Amino acid sequence: MKRDKIIFYVATGLLTLLMFFSAGMYFFNHAEVAKMFTAFGYPTYIIYPYAVAKLLGLVALWFFRGKFINEWAYAGFFFAFILAFFAHFMIGDGEQTGAVIAMVLLIVSYIYSKKI
Repeated sequence: MKRDKIIFYVATGLLTLLMFFSAGMYFFNHAEVAKMFTAFGYPTYIIYPYAVAKLLGLVALWFFRGKFINEWAYAGFFFAFILAFFAHFMIGDGEQTGAVIAMVLLIVSYIYSKKI
């Protein structure tokens, strides 16, 4: 049981750091992120709402464990990471590693959230 908790908290903590870094980039380095979103073919007006959604998803992961909204947060992150992976893969910029790492952390966090 203690091992499961440690794995959950480490995976979720690393995922949280990754999402804070990502949201911070969206807020504080908007010009660079806007260029990236334009290269993907995405509209740039979704950058700030997407950053807020990431932060709200983290709140749901940490404070609503075992509840309905927590499941939706995991699902939202799952689809976000899948779409991020394929967006980077399709334009061929070689930056899909972050999405793969985030997906692994998300899956580990989800599995171990069910065990504790």
